[in-house]
Amino acid sequence: MSMSRHGRSPALGLVLFAGALASSAGAAELVLKPSEVMETKAVYGRIEPRDVIPARARIGGVLVQLDVTEGDSVKAGQSLGLVTDDKLALQLRAADARIRALNSEQGNIRAEGERAQTLLQRGAGTQQRVDQLQTQLDVIRNQISAAEADRAVVLQQAAEGEIVAPVAGRVLKVPVTRNAVVLPGEQIAILAGGGYFLRLALPERHAGQLAVGTDVAIGEAGGKGRIAKVFPQIENGRVIADVEIAVPGDYFVGTRVLVQVPVGLRPVLAVPRNAIRTASGIDFVTLVTATGPREVVIVRGEGVMSGDGEVIEVLSGLRAGDRVVVP
Repeated sequence: MSMSRHGRSPALGLVLFAGALASSAGAAELVLKPSEVMETKAVYGRIEPRDVIPARARIGGVLVQLDVTEGDSVKAGQSLGLVTDDKLALQLRAADARIRALNSEQGNIRAEGERAQTLLQRGAGTQQRVDQLQTQLDVIRNQISAAEADRAVVLQQAAEGEIVAPVAGRVLKVPVTRNAVVLPGEQIAILAGGGYFLRLALPERHAGQLAVGTDVAIGEAGGKGRIAKVFPQIENGRVIADVEIAVPGDYFVGTRVLVQVPVGLRPVLAVPRNAIRTASGIDFVTLVTATGPREVVIVRGEGVMSGDGEVIEVLSGLRAGDRVVVP
C-alpha cells in the first residue's frame, strides 16, 4: 500500500474524517441569530481633583515659616506656614500704651469724683461738678473699651499670619519660598481635595449614548467606574463627561487612564468558544448542511458577553440562519 508524505495512507485519512463527522452527529446544534452587544469606545481620561483651592496669605508680610512641599497630604485647618509683619508688633505696643494711659486717667477721674461726692455731702460742693466728673468717667470707660477692641484687632491680624489648609487633600504646587515677601491674598500653596474623578472627552457623535449612572471599565486591570456627570456644552467637537473612581494613594493628578466607554448597541453573530476548532492557526466551525456536516473557515473576533456567558464574535465566514455544531 502506498503512503502519503506524512506516512499516513489516504484511506486512513478518509476513515478518520468519517469518524469525526460521525462523532459530531451526536453534538448539540445552534442556529445562528444576530444578537445585540454593547459597543465600547476606548478613550483616555485624566485624573482630576474635584476641588483645586489655593491656600492664601491673609495678611502681608514676610513668609518666615513654610511647612509643606509638593505632594504632601494635609488636613483641613492644618498650618502650612506663617507670615509675620513687624508693624503689627509696634501697633500692639502702641495699643497697650494707650490702654495704660486711659486706665491711669480713669483712676484720676474716679478719685476726683469721690472727692466731689464727699464735698457735696458736706455741703461744700455742687451736684453739677459731680455729674460732670461722672460723665468724664463714662467717656474714659468707653475710650478704654475702644482701645481694647483696637488691640484685639491687632492680635487677630497677627493670628491671621498663620496660613491654614482650606480643605483636606494633597499639595499640588507651592509657588513661593521661605523668607519671601507676600501680599494679602497671595497664593502660598495650591491644594487638591474633595475627591477625584476621571474627565473624559468623547467625539460629539457619542453624546446621545452617554448617560449618568453608566458603568465603564477602567484600565487594563478591569477596574470599574460610573459616569457621574455629562456636561451639556460641546467643546471643540467633543462632549465632556466625569467618571467617579476610587483613586489609590500613589496617584498623580493629570495621569491618563484608558477607559472603555459604552457608546451603543450593535448586532453580532457569536458562537460558543468550544464550537471553534483551531488548526495550523486557522479557525474552523462545523455546520450542519443538507449534505451533512461541513467545516468552514471563520475569522474570529473578541469575546462578548451574552445571557449564556462569554461567546466569541464571528467577523466573517458565517451568516444568520447557519446551523452550528456545538460539541
